[in-house]
Order: sequence, then structure tokens, then C-alpha cells
Amino acid sequence: MRSRSNSGVRLDGYARLVHQTILCHQNPVTGLLPASYDQKDAWVRDNVYSILAVWGLGLAYRKNADRDEDKAKAYELEQSVVKLMRGLLHCMIRQVDKVESFKYSQSTKDSLHAKYNTKTCATVVGDDQWGHLQLDATSVYLLFLAQMTASGLHIIHSLDEVNFIQNLVFYIEAAYKTADFGIWERGDKTNQGISELNASSVGMAKAALEALDELDLFGVKGGPQSVIHVLADEVQHCQSILNSLLPRASTSKEVDASLLSVISFPAFAVEDSRLVELTKQEIITKLQSCADVQASRPFSLCPQGRYGCCRFLRDGYKTPKEDPNRLYYEPAELKLFENIEC
Repeated sequence: MRSRSNSGVRLDGYARLVHQTILCHQNPVTGLLPASYDQKDAWVRDNVYSILAVWGLGLAYRKNADRDEDKAKAYELEQSVVKLMRGLLHCMIRQVDKVESFKYSQSTKDSLHAKYNTKTCATVVGDDQWGHLQLDATSVYLLFLAQMTASGLHIIHSLDEVNFIQNLVFYIEAAYKTADFGIWERGDKTNQGISELNASSVGMAKAALEALDELDLFGVKGGPQSVIHVLADEVQHCQSILNSLLPRASTSKEVDASLLSVISFPAFAVEDSRLVELTKQEIITKLQSCADVQASRPFSLCPQGRYGCCRFLRDGYKTPKEDPNRLYYEPAELKLFENIEC
């Protein structure tokens, strides 16, 4: 019997870790992942990012397969990815009327929901009870749908689903002029339910549009009807607006850690290397956490901290000073959260 290679042994270790930390929580019916033990809803963005580890491990098994058993593991992991991506597709396709309406209204009430019931794929809160319009979440789903399809996964099964994905392209292509609630789901910095134009959403939409352009969603078995089309002008509009926004994240946020997803993985949406470096330095300078920061000490003097970057300045999320019983803040409440980042 042939001995196991070192790479195969390492992959087996990663596989055990993936099963213990991710796949053991995957719903057997819908394929969705709950946000946590306490929060059982499934967020679109969180699910996509979570399943990337499984997809990456499946690709590694496929590339380094020593035995038929490795090929079987690769297939098993990849089908877990397909199951989750199709679960999210089922959640969104139930709201096809909203997607159609949004193309004309651009209203937050006509947007796709940001989170769904893990067991049923149904919506969990009302249209006006959450900051649902998050174009970056829809875009990151489409971005990885394109990449996974290009890698050989068969996620889209019918022309009806192809048409829905084409509709989602129309849904995100105007991101450069659509105010949304952004990656943190709170809208502008004051957290009063006010949407704004976010560079993170524009950049992610640009990356998704480029990835999907002329992609056959049926892979090698497709034809002209299963190819997705993107208007080149819309990609260019997103690029222009993104370049004009950076290094700012939005009108209300001078800098935001969400821009890391735009200037680097997964979007890589900025082509100007100087603008990438400028944005990165703004984030490091102003958002790098430090354990000993004082109110009188400027953030530019903070050394590299132990906890990474905070989301943005005056972010009160989950802090002791924040009232957990209110969705939005009162006017001028941001002052409470000044210099508490650590």
C-alpha cells in the first residue's frame, strides 16, 4: 500500500479542522450556515466568506490527489460549496419581484434582504427593519459564483437561474450611483438609517461585473443562452467613481477597514498602485488598534496594535456604551464612542 505524502497528511488535518469548525454547522437541507450559536440567521456575506475555506481545500485536494480517496474528498468538499451557494440562490430567487422592481425604483424597500432563515430560506425581518440594501454582499456572492463556476463547479442548473443571475447583474451595475447601507449594515456613520454611497460596495460590484462578463454559467456544457453579459460602460463608471472616492470610504467615513476588501482580496478592484498604497496607509494610520491609546494621543502615533484594525472611527458597535435595544443611534450620540477603539 502506497504511503501518504506529506501534503496529503496536511490536507487531511485541514479537512478535520474544516469539518469541526464550519461544515458541522451547515444545514443539511438548505446548505446555509448560521451566524453563530446565538444568532441562527444566515447572512449572505458571512456565508460566502465562510465557505471559501471549504472551496479552497477542495481545490487543494483536487490538485494534490494521491489516491482515489483524495478525489472523493475533493468532490465532497466541492459539493458542500455548491450546496451553500445554491441555498443562497434559493433565498434570493424567492425575491425575484424585488430585483425587478429595484431596477426602476432604486428604493431600499425593494432591495434583496441581507439575511435569511437558515432552515427555510425565508426572510426573517421586514423590509424597513434592517439595512438590507447591501450591494457589496450581492456582489461578493456573484464574484465567487463566477470564480467557482470557472473552477469547474456546477452551481447554476437551469436557464431560469441564468436569467436571474443576469438580473442580479442589472441589480448591481448601478452601484456607482446607488446609496446603500454598506458592509457594516448601518448606512452613514451616524447610524440613523441613512444610506450613502460606499466605496466598498462600488469596488465589489466592479469586481463582480468584470468576473461575470461573458462567463458561461453552464461551464463547458453551455451555449449562447447561458452566457452572462455586462455593459462595459457600467464597469468603467464603477471604476471612475471608486477612484474619485478613495481613500475616503464614503461621505461620512473618512476611512474604513472595509476598503481592504476592495484594494486587496477578494476584489482587487483598484488598478492604480499609488491609490492602493495611499488607501492602505490611511487605514493603518487611523484604524490600527493599540492597547494603550489615550484620548489625547493622535491615532497617527499609535504603534502596531494587538487587535488589528477597528472598522471606522467612532464605531460603537457592541461596546458597553451602546444601547443594544435600539437599532439606530440618537443624533450626536457618536461623541460617546470617540477614542474608545482598542
